[in-house]
Amino acid sequence: MGDTDNSKEDGNQPMGTPYDKDVVAWAIEQAALLRAGKLASIDIEHIAEEIEDVGKSEQREFASRMSVLLAHLLKWKFQALHRSNSWSNTIRTQRAAIERRLRKTPSLKPMLNDDDWIADMWGDAREAASHETHISFSDFPEVCPWTMAQALDSNFLPE
Repeated sequence: MGDTDNSKEDGNQPMGTPYDKDVVAWAIEQAALLRAGKLASIDIEHIAEEIEDVGKSEQREFASRMSVLLAHLLKWKFQALHRSNSWSNTIRTQRAAIERRLRKTPSLKPMLNDDDWIADMWGDAREAASHETHISFSDFPEVCPWTMAQALDSNFLPE
């Protein structure tokens, strides 16, 4: 127990860089401990938190991409005279990125049927569209008028 190879000083605290002091150095040390099979020396609680955070990060990225897509669909519908290649490119790019994300992380797909998640993401899309178009937030539909399948359909554009 008295060696300096990142083993625990006591029964509770791992030696090395504390999680709250330098998370990157901590992560490198924890990965090395795991690869070396030194399981008694790892910071289990913080590793568990980081693993959960990876999933939350994937969910946030997915929600962000969906919000950008829906905001551009709103702009397309509500500002027909301002339609541009930039908007259609953003719509196409977001759909492709979302499709890739769903292929790589299929556990995200149920979010597309989760009413609470859709409501949150739709609120973000309305906020973004309102900010970008100067159309009042309340002028956009309170509930998403499209199914998620429609929003993701490469042939769909609201008219």
